[in-house]
Amino acid sequence: MLLIILLPLIAAIIVGFWGRRLPRGASHLICCSAVGISMVLSFYLLWRVNQGYRFDDDIYTWLDLGFTRLTIGFLIDPLSVLMMAIVTFISFLVHVYTIGYMKDDKGYARFFAYISFFTFAMLMLVSANNFLQMFFGWEGVGLASYLLIGFWYTRESAIKAGMKAFLMNRVGDFGFIIGISLLFATLKTANFSEIFVRIDELQGLTVSLFPDYELPLITTICVALFFGAMGKSAQMPLHVWLPDSMEGPTPISALIHAATMVTAGIFMVARMSPVFEWSDTVLSLIIIIGATTAVFMAILGLVQNDIKRVIAYSTLSQLGYMTVALGVSAYSIALFHLMTHAFFKALLFLAAGSVIIALHHQQDLRKMGGLRRIMPITYITTLIGAWALIGLPPFAGFFSKEPIIEATKYSTLTGHHYAYIALTIGVFLTACYTFRMIFLAFHGQPRFDVHHDRGYQAPKESPLAVTVPLILLAIPSIFAGFLFIKPMLFGNFFDRSLVVASEHHAMVDLTENWHGIGAYFLHIPSTPAFWLALLGVVVAWFFTLRQPQASAVLIRTFTPLYKFLINHFYFDAFYEKIIARGTVAFSRMSTLVVETMGIEGFLVEMPIKIVRWSASLLRHLQTGYLYHYALAMVLGLLLLITRWGMI
Repeated sequence: MLLIILLPLIAAIIVGFWGRRLPRGASHLICCSAVGISMVLSFYLLWRVNQGYRFDDDIYTWLDLGFTRLTIGFLIDPLSVLMMAIVTFISFLVHVYTIGYMKDDKGYARFFAYISFFTFAMLMLVSANNFLQMFFGWEGVGLASYLLIGFWYTRESAIKAGMKAFLMNRVGDFGFIIGISLLFATLKTANFSEIFVRIDELQGLTVSLFPDYELPLITTICVALFFGAMGKSAQMPLHVWLPDSMEGPTPISALIHAATMVTAGIFMVARMSPVFEWSDTVLSLIIIIGATTAVFMAILGLVQNDIKRVIAYSTLSQLGYMTVALGVSAYSIALFHLMTHAFFKALLFLAAGSVIIALHHQQDLRKMGGLRRIMPITYITTLIGAWALIGLPPFAGFFSKEPIIEATKYSTLTGHHYAYIALTIGVFLTACYTFRMIFLAFHGQPRFDVHHDRGYQAPKESPLAVTVPLILLAIPSIFAGFLFIKPMLFGNFFDRSLVVASEHHAMVDLTENWHGIGAYFLHIPSTPAFWLALLGVVVAWFFTLRQPQASAVLIRTFTPLYKFLINHFYFDAFYEKIIARGTVAFSRMSTLVVETMGIEGFLVEMPIKIVRWSASLLRHLQTGYLYHYALAMVLGLLLLITRWGMI
């Protein structure tokens, strides 16, 4: 268990400090070997857990406060070991892919050190048995994300994107810290198992946020914890950092923003299911935010021309689906979709990277086209990832996305009707932007520039270091859905890892209507999502291949709406012009009032002015005439005698 977590850290330290002195191949050999061993051990641990193995214990006491201890410990159960297997599997393939993608980059060793450190931080997060250790991994992932997004630090856009991701995550982390602090202050423990056993003690307690206004303590804690999840998993309105994070190298897009980091918030809420089940108000809030994110981010995906940004907005939308599943207490479905999404979204990002390097780092879809014959492996694997993403059978996405939509229908929590409509519309939008990307990149006539200069290489299929990970990711993108839907959704795989209150019966109703894979396939034609997905593919074909000029007509007809969408609903403008500039203006005003007028003007300069004024008055007594001084001495003596006589 410790080897799984520590091997990537050891590799990161060795390559990070001594990578420049080692041969170039040693960097990827050390990191790939370490993460590869962690992956094998993770799958072995997954097998053991499936046989009944559990571990929940502390291995080191960090701080003894008398009334409680803060420890380093691990919780190995189906939830944590599933995440460990996903993280190490995706990370290993990304490490291998990086060998081909970053082969000419000057920061080759540094890049491998960063992604190995990220893997370590993520493993610490998902294996923690207490909030102290989880928060360490949580912040470690944030640090690694900042370093990786801004990896090409000579680009101003990369620097700004890294800072944006760092700051937006800190906003969410502020809520996360508040939630942890409230739990610790009330229950005097940071250990998960102790919190879960004693969580009913918070029932009936309130917290006063404003005078004469109190909120249930458990609701306040859940809102604060979910606020942290919103930042890490990029839910509206804390989503703006993720599209800009595409400034980092493509392997990072696959590792951080498709498969692992952005799902940390989903994992945390699932881990805290015994806490969230006590607040229907927060669950409804989760449903509404998730559904809004799912549909609105899918709309933005329709107008993106950068191939990586299309996939980035797809990630935002799919995270919204997972969040809705959490809100309707279908935690197992959220985790199932997290797993399948990790496979096909990492596949799509790495396939996009394959296209980008073939076109000499061209990312504009309008300058692609005709690549399916030039890059057959990349095309076929991308097509598999696309079919899985839009949720068509028999690919993995169908088996994980359709149950989310069904669960919203069975739920009785406030907001479930809105979520059902939003997610159903999202299926159509997902198919539209996904196959718009496919048709623009791989079909039609080539639109990329062909140079005849000496040394220019025409686009060709990527090397094996790039295509092999694509093939390996395509396999679970096809088969993972129908292989694992029964044990993960309708079996006892997550037994005792997840807690669902009896009144939240969406999963119970879904289980009652499960009659096996065969019946599930027969059920497909009766689902609106199936036909909407097909309709989305047809609409994308019409606007990209059949009548490409129709898109331009729509843009001219609805120019204000197009500007609204291309500017991302003006979220970035709002944060920059209102929040950022407002904060700067407030800071300047505070500097003027507090520092300039208060500290410098009143506390520093005012005593000086008083001394000067007093001195200017007293100086008139210093006339230089002897009789004036004699008179002053006599008057002083008389005053002294008079005062002594009175005493």
